[in-house]
Amino acid sequence: MVMGIEFRICACVGIAVLWAGLTVPAAATAQEDAIVLGAAVSLTGKYSIDGKNTKDGYDLAVQRINESGGVKVAGKAHRLKIVFYDDESTSARAAQLVERLINQDGVQFVLGPYSSGITKAIAPVTEKYRIPMIEGNGADRALFTHGYKYLFAVLSTSDFYLRPAITVLAESAQAAGQDPKSLKVGIIIENDDFSQDVRDGVIEEASKWGMRVVVDDRLPPELNDMSSALTKVKALKPDVLVVSGHAKGAVLAVRQVSEQRVDVRALALTQCDAAQIIEKFARAAEYALCASQWDRRLSYSDRWFGTAEDYARMFEKEFKYPVNYGSAESTAAVLTFVDAIERAGSLDREKVRDAIASTDLMTFYGPIRFDATGKNIAKSMVLYQVQGGQYMVVAPGKWANAKAIYPAPAWDQRK
Repeated sequence: MVMGIEFRICACVGIAVLWAGLTVPAAATAQEDAIVLGAAVSLTGKYSIDGKNTKDGYDLAVQRINESGGVKVAGKAHRLKIVFYDDESTSARAAQLVERLINQDGVQFVLGPYSSGITKAIAPVTEKYRIPMIEGNGADRALFTHGYKYLFAVLSTSDFYLRPAITVLAESAQAAGQDPKSLKVGIIIENDDFSQDVRDGVIEEASKWGMRVVVDDRLPPELNDMSSALTKVKALKPDVLVVSGHAKGAVLAVRQVSEQRVDVRALALTQCDAAQIIEKFARAAEYALCASQWDRRLSYSDRWFGTAEDYARMFEKEFKYPVNYGSAESTAAVLTFVDAIERAGSLDREKVRDAIASTDLMTFYGPIRFDATGKNIAKSMVLYQVQGGQYMVVAPGKWANAKAIYPAPAWDQRK
């Protein structure tokens, strides 16, 4: 059972303070010598699934660090705690809550929210107060063009999510004697910062191979129907259909592409594992190409969790659902804070900020090293394909345990 987590859900009618354990006033944390991090995450609203994954990743990190003796600062061990608020999947609410975390709860360090859009709303707040923020769920590359000095991200930026899918398809076409320039691309995305950046990366990669984009549509905000865009797909017959709309968008894409029997040679998605497309759709999810920040089969390890597989097993034992990269990168964000605090030998936020900037850390999630803009420049993306009801790694080649199947069979040819 995860302990040592302070959980506060803010609602317009008041503030409910829920503790995973004994109720203690926030002012008591200094007396307990605890290091307190703050986080606004999406526990309700359209990002609630992803927000739960984020929170569970944070919680597991805290549990493991405290079990391992806490955070060592100048020879003294400190327990770790997190104050959580529900940002309700809205940017304005998240910014308000981070102001509260800083000004009322007195946190010195902030963990990121879920989504690029909400991270974009929070970053100016943490920058104003010179509060270091490490995040694992805001991948929009535009976040790193503002000259922020207190924002750091352990994940790869979103323009890299589905570039590997385009490369794999181009190489598969070449192997079959087909010119990649003949391939057509369809794109359907949620109209948000993250998905827009996924789109831009796909277009940039497709242009390198001379491919044409023949469908380029945005999903409505509620993410409950893409029928009009799929009508275009049927008419224009792109070879690959790229869909990005977080977990809800992945569910929508698999459901409607299969129900409407939309034949595309490849379907490429983001957030497949968080959306649990295999568990929800079984055979309808077959052949989908899925972007991932991480995989449990990668050969990474650290002093807290051991291997990537060790982490996955620990997570699934604790939370009773399949681990996904959103939780893994959230855990890695906490580990990065711990490493920086210990190297700084201080809780002074400027010293910790400088230690974060000089991070060169290996974790179960992968290597973490930041450039001057705060991006992690040390880690690669992973591309899955659903084959036989499993996520098989098809790129990068050094970790691949299967060859990409392209083209996918038409719906009337599937068993």
